[in-house]
Amino acid sequence: MIKVDKDNFKSTWNMLLAMLFVVVLVSCGGEDTVGTENMISGPNNKTWVADEEMNSAGQEVEQVDKSQRGGMQFYADGRFALGESGMLRTGTWSFDQAAKRLTLQFEDENVTQNFEVTKLTEDEMNLKVPDGGAEMKLKVKK
Repeated sequence: MIKVDKDNFKSTWNMLLAMLFVVVLVSCGGEDTVGTENMISGPNNKTWVADEEMNSAGQEVEQVDKSQRGGMQFYADGRFALGESGMLRTGTWSFDQAAKRLTLQFEDENVTQNFEVTKLTEDEMNLKVPDGGAEMKLKVKK
């Protein structure tokens, strides 16, 4: 029969529980979760609307009335449509998950915009302008 020291067993057990708790906190926490490309478009398409906009100092910027806000629609085939203030701009998009970069190439324009994706889940996407630090927080339109 094996004799177990109760104090040593209890101490080891507590240490294992504490380590498990730390692992769970690290794996679940953080606003910087960046998901996969299909979270942007869904299986067919997904529409995103601005929820908050922050300037480079981290202060919230006043937005237009929510009823007048347009949205960005991303299609699974790599196209997008951006509608705001009665204007519609279209083009193609790509997402580099490793670099956390969303690139928009506007159709019939020699304009490409790159954004750092600081958060991407099924319902939220945060885009940061690399050269100015301004950040836009988007939510899925339901």
